Order: sequence, then C-alpha cells, then structure tokens
Amino acid sequence: MELVAVIPAHDEQDRIGTALAGLRQQTVPPDRIVVVADNCADGTADLARAAGAEVFATEGNRHKKAGALNQLLATLLPTLADTDAVLVTDADCALDPAFLAVARDHLARGYGGVGGVFRGDGGGGFVGHLQRNEYARYARDVARLKGRCLVLTGTAAVFPVHVLREISRARRSGALPAGDGTGGIYDTTVLTEDNELTFAIRHLGYEVISPAGCTLVTEVMPTWRDLWRQRLRWKRGAVENCFQYGMTRITWRYWGRQLLTFLGVLVTFVYLGTIVWALASDGLHVQPFWIAVTGIFVVERVVTVRLRGWRQMLVAASMYELVLDFFLQACHGKAYADVLLRRRRAW
Repeated sequence: MELVAVIPAHDEQDRIGTALAGLRQQTVPPDRIVVVADNCADGTADLARAAGAEVFATEGNRHKKAGALNQLLATLLPTLADTDAVLVTDADCALDPAFLAVARDHLARGYGGVGGVFRGDGGGGFVGHLQRNEYARYARDVARLKGRCLVLTGTAAVFPVHVLREISRARRSGALPAGDGTGGIYDTTVLTEDNELTFAIRHLGYEVISPAGCTLVTEVMPTWRDLWRQRLRWKRGAVENCFQYGMTRITWRYWGRQLLTFLGVLVTFVYLGTIVWALASDGLHVQPFWIAVTGIFVVERVVTVRLRGWRQMLVAASMYELVLDFFLQACHGKAYADVLLRRRRAW
C-alpha cells in the first residue's frame, strides 16, 4: 500500500513546519507528502519545499479547503492504485508518531475511513483551556465507544483510494448528493465538508472509526469570537447535512443527536430563566429539581476530564466550565435559528 499524505494549507507558514515534522516522525511514514498551497500569499509553499514536501498550487479556487482538495485529488487519484490510501490532515495539526501505523492496520480491516482523536495545543488563555478540557472529554467518549464515531473530523483522516473513487462515481450517478456537479470527492456546497464526506462513506456501506492510537494535536481557537464562528459553522453545517441526506438508516442517529442538542438548548434557557425569575421575585430560591440537575452536572464535569489529571478534576468541580456550556448552547440556538430562517451562510 502506498500512502500519500495531503496537507491543505492557506497562509500557514507559522504552522506548516510542525505539521510536516509530525509526518516525518511517524513510525511508518507516508510514501509521499503533498502540501496543497491554496491561494497563499506567504511563505507556506517555500517552507514546504525546503522541508522536502511536494507542493501543489491551486488555480482559481473559490471553495476553500474542499475546493483545494478536489483540485489536488483530481490529479492525484489517477496515479494511485485502489489498494493505496490518502491521508488528509490540516496544517494546524501534528500527528503523534503511531498515527499512520494504527490507521494502516484499521484500513486493512475494511474500514472506509480512519479518523483522529485530537487534543488541543497550548495557548488561547482561558478559552483555550476550556477547549482542551472539551477535547479531553471527546477523546474519553471515543475511547469508551472503542473508536466508534459519528464524524471523521477534518483534523486528520485516512481514506482508501477505492472508497474515494466510489464517492466520485456515486456523486456523478446521483447515488450521493452531487455537490457542485463535477464529481469532486468533497462537496464544496456545504459548510462542513468533513461531516458530509462521513455521511457519503457510510451511505456507501462502509464503517468509519477513530482508534485510540490515532492521536494528534490541533490548534485551539484563541478568542471567543473565533470560537463562536467555528462552532456556528460546525453546528449549522451539521444540521444542513442532515437535511441534505434526509432521514435514512444512517442519518437517524445524527437526527437524534440534533434533537437532543435542541432539547439541551431549551433546558439551558429554562434553567437560566428560573434563576433570573427567582432573583427578580423574592430572592434566590432554586427548586430541588434544579439543585439535583446541578449536582449531576458537577459529577459529570469532574469524571469526564479525568484524562487531564486530578488537578483539572478538582478545578472542574467549581463549575467554572458553565461559561463554555452556556456559550455553546447560545451558539447552537443561533445555528438552529439561522437554518429555520434560511439566513445567509458564512464560512
């Protein structure tokens, strides 16, 4: 099996070196590394060449990451065999040394895609700290499910070439959403192309997995504004992907997840409304039911951050992470409203 690592990059000169180093340090390194320089105005391409990577420059791409990858894959796939594989990893990510060895092993078992389990890098102050806790909980959930995941995240994923070819044929035949109509692997018409690609793989009859050994470090959003934009795009894109595919044997779980999230938004607003009403009337007299809910929340916060050590577990008991939870619930509520009202989408 030949494995080609692909890194889409737009003005990533500050991070491309770290991403390439992560690939060079693999216990089973890729056979080729291709950096897709997408409308770069900095030194990304020069640094990639200096580090020994191939560079593919996009031409006239207006569809960001998805469009850049489609341009590269249109020229790359014809040179590969069905038994080969393609790794796609973001330029702000660095794979741990065993990633590709573990991914190859799972591809040999017939999976249609193997994704990564990520943790947050340093920086970002308080908002960065909250994201690192969030990612630790995600890693715990995936480990408990033995790698079963809903989405192959865009941080890093490995795909068999024959599956990518099937996706292109299915888009052209109408078996899958056509995207932009060119048969491109990635759908350039959606906000969350990685989520849609997972849908496509699963609708073709393949399973996906994020094994515990496929770990990496990814960038955290440095500000609340950046985090809001990222999560709003993720949530709205996920909802629109559900509408795109409709209710199927694959998507019903995703629809169920959206329903639970929507109910969570409602519960959060009721919870906050109850507190405001109590304060506005005759002082804070929270009902026993909400005290119990709060207690359950505290236990969940402490237990699920265990991967980050006992110090973080103690701090989590203070419930300071409610800040992020309320923030994300507001983001989810905005995303649902935008979908229902058909407001203009923005990347």
